[in-house]
Amino acid sequence: MTDLLATLSNAAPAAGLAPPLQALWWAAKGDWSKAHNIVQDEQSADAAWVHAYLHRVEGDLGNAGYWYRRAGKPAASDSLEAEWARIASALLAA
Repeated sequence: MTDLLATLSNAAPAAGLAPPLQALWWAAKGDWSKAHNIVQDEQSADAAWVHAYLHRVEGDLGNAGYWYRRAGKPAASDSLEAEWARIASALLAA
């Protein structure tokens, strides 16, 4: 995860990064719309998990709940920063 964080000063995520990780990268850069556009049409559980996180960031907890269920993950209740780190760590380890 440290490597992913180290790239946030770049203009774009590293080439070859999976879409859910690209979306997390853009979310960390503060570009919610770009992050959302990346995952909204992806069908994987990983993308659904990131999608849930993004709707939680947005404050739309009902929509976030739908995407947590699609991802097979419990709805997060910790800080957004902790959730971002947890998702990033899990996706990077996969």
